[in-house]
Amino acid sequence: MSQDFYNNPILNSPYREPSSHWKLGEENQPTGEIINSRRESSFVTPVPPPRRGRDAAEQADLVDQTPEQLANDRQMYDPTANINEIRRHVDQWRKLPNPCDWGVTYTTRLLLEHWRSDRFDRERPFFCQVEAVETAIWLTEVAPKQGVEVERILNTLRESSEAANPGLERWALKMATGSGKTTVMAMLIAWQTLNAAEHPRSSLFTRNFLVVTPGITIKNRLQVLQPKHPENYYEHRQLVPPAMRERMKPANIVITNYHAFMRRERANLSKSQRRILRGRGTSDLRTLETTGQMMQRVMPLQMDRRRGVMVLNDEGHHCYQRKPGETLEAKLTADELAEAKSYEDAARVWLNGLKDIQSQVPITRVYDLSATPFFLRGSGYAEGTLFPWTVSDFSLMDAIECGIVKLPRVPVEDDTVEQAPMYRNLWQHVGPDVRKATRPAFPKLRPHMVPGLLQSAVSSLYSHYEKVDAEWQRAGVPVPPCFIIVCNNTKTSKIVYDWVAGRQIEGENGAQSEFHEAACQLFSNFDEDGNPLARPNTILIDSQQLESGDALSRQFRSVAAEEIEAFRAEIRCTQGQGAAEKITEAEILREVANSVGKPGRLGANIRCVVSVSMLTEGWDANTVTHILGVRAFGTQLLCEQVVGRALRRYAYELQCDGTFEAQYADVFGVPFDFTARPTIAPPKPPKPVTRVHAVRERAHLEITFPRVNGYHVRRDRRQRITANFTDDTVSRFVGPIPDYVTVQGVAGQVTTMTGADVRGKRRQEVEYHIAKHLIAQLLGSYDVDHRNFIIVKSIIGEWIDEYTLRHPTVPIGAFMMHEYTARACDRIIAAIDRSSEESATRITPSIDRFAPTGSTSNVDVNTSKDVYRTDPDKCHVNYVVQDSGWEGRMAQALEQHPSVIAYAKNHGLGLEVPYTIGDTRRAYLPDFIARVDTGGQEPLNLMIEVKGLRRSDVADKTTAAADYWITAVNNSGEYGRWAWAYCDDPDLFRSELDKAIRNNTATGARG
Repeated sequence: MSQDFYNNPILNSPYREPSSHWKLGEENQPTGEIINSRRESSFVTPVPPPRRGRDAAEQADLVDQTPEQLANDRQMYDPTANINEIRRHVDQWRKLPNPCDWGVTYTTRLLLEHWRSDRFDRERPFFCQVEAVETAIWLTEVAPKQGVEVERILNTLRESSEAANPGLERWALKMATGSGKTTVMAMLIAWQTLNAAEHPRSSLFTRNFLVVTPGITIKNRLQVLQPKHPENYYEHRQLVPPAMRERMKPANIVITNYHAFMRRERANLSKSQRRILRGRGTSDLRTLETTGQMMQRVMPLQMDRRRGVMVLNDEGHHCYQRKPGETLEAKLTADELAEAKSYEDAARVWLNGLKDIQSQVPITRVYDLSATPFFLRGSGYAEGTLFPWTVSDFSLMDAIECGIVKLPRVPVEDDTVEQAPMYRNLWQHVGPDVRKATRPAFPKLRPHMVPGLLQSAVSSLYSHYEKVDAEWQRAGVPVPPCFIIVCNNTKTSKIVYDWVAGRQIEGENGAQSEFHEAACQLFSNFDEDGNPLARPNTILIDSQQLESGDALSRQFRSVAAEEIEAFRAEIRCTQGQGAAEKITEAEILREVANSVGKPGRLGANIRCVVSVSMLTEGWDANTVTHILGVRAFGTQLLCEQVVGRALRRYAYELQCDGTFEAQYADVFGVPFDFTARPTIAPPKPPKPVTRVHAVRERAHLEITFPRVNGYHVRRDRRQRITANFTDDTVSRFVGPIPDYVTVQGVAGQVTTMTGADVRGKRRQEVEYHIAKHLIAQLLGSYDVDHRNFIIVKSIIGEWIDEYTLRHPTVPIGAFMMHEYTARACDRIIAAIDRSSEESATRITPSIDRFAPTGSTSNVDVNTSKDVYRTDPDKCHVNYVVQDSGWEGRMAQALEQHPSVIAYAKNHGLGLEVPYTIGDTRRAYLPDFIARVDTGGQEPLNLMIEVKGLRRSDVADKTTAAADYWITAVNNSGEYGRWAWAYCDDPDLFRSELDKAIRNNTATGARG
């Protein structure tokens, strides 16, 4: 096995389709070989490794079975064949260059273009997130229009879903823990809601959504799906373009845990009261809710049920029906049987609840989102086999190779005589002692009851935690790393909690209280005198603790008053004033757990969380660096769920090569058989985050600008067309084009292929081709009069002469290619408008009708980049974000210039200059806007680029900003005077600003 994987496992950018992967060898361990293609979805069954003694042979037989045998034995087919085929279709569809060929609605097209772009101030959606939504869109909007091959896929999905879920059509989206399933749910909701607004009669779209979760923790976390939530993903993560966000408000989103589907008693009667009321009748009183009453409780009446409802099952592997004719396996142990029974009970409530809802309101589609959409133990299917209705797959290995999650590290060697490290499967060694320490004979638990081997394991992992914490402090990280301990039951969690965090034990019969000092000093909840800390470092999360609410000290409410009030405001936004005023201790404790590692929130400073089962799924703290398992792990499925709590990255800064830096999580006590080689890697904490926002007291420095979507190019047919060519209009945009290329395989013949026939084209043919497209842009029709066509063709000839004179190696036939034709037309139109009088200019802006203007008052983003503190007399925003050192120097030049009234950096501002290259729509983001006093009555708005523009698209951006955006906005006459300036020498910023201002003192022309 190569060490390279463990030193640098990341091969791909998180924002592009994976292009390479590590080859896996025996036991699915990575080798040193890199394969230059995307990893295919593969059928992996996460069964426990073989054990000595009982069932060893049976376990070995199960491990040795092929994926096809497992699939054929227990279910209809191997779903990975469908997944890979769907992936191939979606990939081909994604690469179609012309959006008109996508076969989707215009609203869907806008969303796809937005999600695939890089116009995000925060982290933009990962490729895996976009691919999951693309798969849903393709299956819904595109696939039904395709041929027989695609119809076969759809029929297979329908049949497999109907066989296991009668009456419900389900699609499962498999995504690794930490890859952002909540973001995918928000994108699905946005796609449906916005389309439902534009196509109210279409059965494909709805604005009604039911989000079902396995627990209240996930339910609370998913409130960000509500458009009215202060941190909703549509706005906070910019998943919906600003112009479309207003149309998200009609979305009806119900977020509940599956327990709400259980019928509740309408009358609280004792057995005797029930007997009296029943009288002599034999039938029992019907006091349980009806289906309709359950519906009214779970789903509000304001939901428009005529449109149907879309169901999103978060952690959907909990929702299934036992295979008909199958029973719970007799060979299971008592603990395994109890676990399987609990899985089955939860699954039955969940699925039957959806069927009850289906009987009252049509369910349009059920989406299962899970890292592990596998059948669980007791389902009647082979444990760990994929749901056959799975349609996309982004595995944990894929996520590691793209750097989206941390790389888990587990023990592989120690100095004992054991064949496997003792801390690898800790429960195997400490389980009997833990059971003795927590048996009913000891009703009063004491911290010293923690078994010695468990104490040793905690101490070993804690010693590494101290080093990580020191690194984070040196880096100035505002929150500490988090250490979580997952226990088997509430008794174990209580003694472990008391041992690591300290405990005051009240004496009996007036005896003095006994203080047990914390075994882990950084986790202590007491000061050096034994007094409880107002803000705890360690919290205990289990059902008993949540109900009692006594884990927080009496001083906590006063010390954390500001954070509690912020939590109250959040509840007020999502649940109303009544709920906000009745926050209980249990709710506060739950919020502490939910907000671990989040600055400014109740759980910001929590270092250690001790839990029973709450952390096996749905908890999304990204500061977890260490995990200790103190329980049995029956399957790799459960191992992956627990390890998943530590997989979320704590920093998302790209390196120079466009990939993330590798991050690691250290895990004891979880026998996770994945990438088990040890690696010595120094902890690398996240960079401090700075909030960049508009300052209320500086409102007089606000700068506004028009939000331009595109341009209208019109010209009077009666007016003579002329052109004025400049360096920009004839700068090179055609690269080298080979005449031929030689290809050779490993063996066989050498083949020579000729390149595009660009050197044999006649000049007249090329001029006619460009003229046809140019006239369409200028006058809106190919049908033009003879005089205009001759003039335009003459101008094109002049432009070709100028271009080929400067670039003699460019073959004239290259302009016949669509991309180069479009670029040539853009350059020639810019030259034509330069020569026109102001009254004759025909470029006008297409303004966003939903959000016509942008403003510095809307800036409110977080960044980990370097920042420059702005002058409060010159800038509405508190900081300038520095992508390089030049932004800070330009900010200083603007602040020191006497003519500058106000300025702002275009970061989080939303100023975009649209332009096209071929069929691809792009957006250029200039660096600064400055409002300048030029001595006239109206200030000049100066759009400034301070660096860059050195790539091959320099002329495209120059033309877009100076000749299109500036010209169009000035022609509209509604947004003041605008000009564009390019400053490429930081030592001459002041003189370059002077020149730009001087050139535009009288007019709003290009600077």
